[in-house]
Amino acid sequence: MISALLSDPRLQGAVALLAALSLATFVISLLLIPLVVARLPDDCFLRLHSGAKTRTRRGPVRLVLLAIRNLFGALLVAAGVIMLFLPGQGLLTILLGTLLLSIPGKRRLVLALTASPRSRHGLDWLRRKTGRPPFLWPDDGRRREV
Repeated sequence: MISALLSDPRLQGAVALLAALSLATFVISLLLIPLVVARLPDDCFLRLHSGAKTRTRRGPVRLVLLAIRNLFGALLVAAGVIMLFLPGQGLLTILLGTLLLSIPGKRRLVLALTASPRSRHGLDWLRRKTGRPPFLWPDDGRRREV
């Protein structure tokens, strides 16, 4: 029975597609995640925890950039969910995608995802690998005025 399933061309195509998707998400996570983490300000999670607002500009260019940022964030979240089942850094990718999205409840979700010391350690490790200082966390005693 198993040999009959494995000889089915449709199943072989599906397995090949899943293998290609797995490889693509793994490579993308290895290339893009360190770049995104390096570009985040070191007080990003501290500002998010305090609820500090950033200045927003208005206009058509701002709307286009916001749409591109949200699209990229949604793609990262989708890739992160896929990486939960395939090789890659699923939770980290979901976290970074969520940071880029403009959605209600984002603050609570990001704070829940970064509450784990393992998540914080992984993010700070990526920062060190890219030559950037570690993130300032809400409860680590290295607070900066926001």
